[in-house]
Amino acid sequence: MSDRSWQKSYDDAVTPEIDFEETVLHGFLARSAARFPDAPAIPFMNRTLAFRQLAADVDRFASSLAALGVKRNSKVAIHLPNVPQTVISIMAVLKLGAQAVMTNPLYVRREIEHQWNDAGAETAVTTDFLYDQKLKSLRDKLPVKNYIVASIPEYLKFPLNLLAPLKLKKADPPLFANVERGEGVHFFGELVRGASGKAPDVEVDFDDIALLQYTGGTTGVSKGAMLTHRNLSCNVQQIASWFPNAVPGEEVLLAALPFFHIFGLTVCMMWAQYLSAAVVLAPNPRDVKALIGAIRKHKVTLFPAVPAMFNAINQYPGIERIDISSIKSCFSGSAPLPLSVLQRFEELTGCRIVEGYGLTETSPVTHVNPLMGVRKVGTVGIPVPGTDIKVVDPADPAKEVEQGEEGELLVKGPQVMKGYWNNEEETAATFSGEWFRTGDLVALDEDGYCLIVGRKKDMIIASGYNIYPDEIDQELMSHPAILESCTIGVPDPKRGESVKAFVVLKPGRKATVEELEEYLRDRLAAYKVPKMIEFRDELPKSSMMKLLRRELRDEELERLDLNED
Repeated sequence: MSDRSWQKSYDDAVTPEIDFEETVLHGFLARSAARFPDAPAIPFMNRTLAFRQLAADVDRFASSLAALGVKRNSKVAIHLPNVPQTVISIMAVLKLGAQAVMTNPLYVRREIEHQWNDAGAETAVTTDFLYDQKLKSLRDKLPVKNYIVASIPEYLKFPLNLLAPLKLKKADPPLFANVERGEGVHFFGELVRGASGKAPDVEVDFDDIALLQYTGGTTGVSKGAMLTHRNLSCNVQQIASWFPNAVPGEEVLLAALPFFHIFGLTVCMMWAQYLSAAVVLAPNPRDVKALIGAIRKHKVTLFPAVPAMFNAINQYPGIERIDISSIKSCFSGSAPLPLSVLQRFEELTGCRIVEGYGLTETSPVTHVNPLMGVRKVGTVGIPVPGTDIKVVDPADPAKEVEQGEEGELLVKGPQVMKGYWNNEEETAATFSGEWFRTGDLVALDEDGYCLIVGRKKDMIIASGYNIYPDEIDQELMSHPAILESCTIGVPDPKRGESVKAFVVLKPGRKATVEELEEYLRDRLAAYKVPKMIEFRDELPKSSMMKLLRRELRDEELERLDLNED
């Protein structure tokens, strides 16, 4: 369906074609600092950095990085939660023509070792507690020559900068540590304050690589997607075109999505800098009380999030009596958004949630439901301007399927990655000519709205039937007693696989396996109804609060192996 017929469903204010400006990513900050120098850029706890101050700190940090040998095409690992130093580090790295390697602070040592060695990172920016807990003992296994250690309290004002270390040390695990000086160890605050000059003036090309953004590794070893300034800048402009009601210099965006994830990096950090919006940093997206407090205190207007965040706010005790109506636009992605969660959140706020879709390899956004026009709940919407799609036979990407039939989604647009770092074989397997193969199975309706049927890798095959766990989870989540659900396939000697669902009940609610089975039999074909349902107190989630099917699969496989022994 590459004729872009879906554009007839665009909002009136959305331009079907974008004349993309060739502005590199750090150019967004430079422009915001020039237009709104004294406007808030980063409110963080008891301190707010204005755009003028943020740009100055970026310049000073870039100068210090250059003095440590960071130059064009250097790889710099950024191993931080959502704190001011994360924004400063990314912008400084990009300003030098270097490449950021965003690293999840929750990664275990094995994951860090793989990522940094694969990327060839010679510089790393981390926190005192992460260096102490994970990196200090790994140094002889990593290519990193210089570690730059940041500390959460250093961007706080008095008296919190003195009180915070005491509280952070008591956290489990601790969020503050005293790091000893030594060879190759530098301190973020000292580098910013002690910079000897302006950063070198490096001419960065629009097609230069900006990020090596590693995939989650759910289908094997994590791979580094090479995302260029063009990819990310164009995607920011595509997002901006979709939200024309956002006013430059006036918006307040809550960054609860981590910047080390491409959704958080592009939609929270980069879009906000393009908009000259204040970015309220939320280092811990699981702290629902803090999220609600930030919305109230800063009068947040834009809230990109994942379904689990919306659901957590919905379930917060007494939320009906808390005013969070400042929010005017919400963008949901990363996982299917249950209708009940959407309706409840919109009742509380009066805002509109638009569900979208994207991948690491697409910077990430390719689809969104219209903000003002026809929103088809349950779909991820239509392609954003400048994006082409088609749906093909998963076994033969050269063969398009008929409209309405299920097939693999292929995408083409300026936001699609250059390829995988040092992995020509995987790059070749992921592209069909100019088209990127998403690995997602979808169906398009007559208007081009895209329904995600499931991931090829998540599909359950039971007695020859193809079963998509997302469909089962949507139905389970519609039950009034169910808070969360995650469905997997487990090996079955007779059927190939059997369907098993893990569910969490809402506080104070009760349900039985028999009740849930009866509920599903009225809503699903018999072969889709889980053969097993297990109640859990909680389900495993990623740092993005995305349910981790692979962990549940691994648990089941281990249990089966133990039973066989």
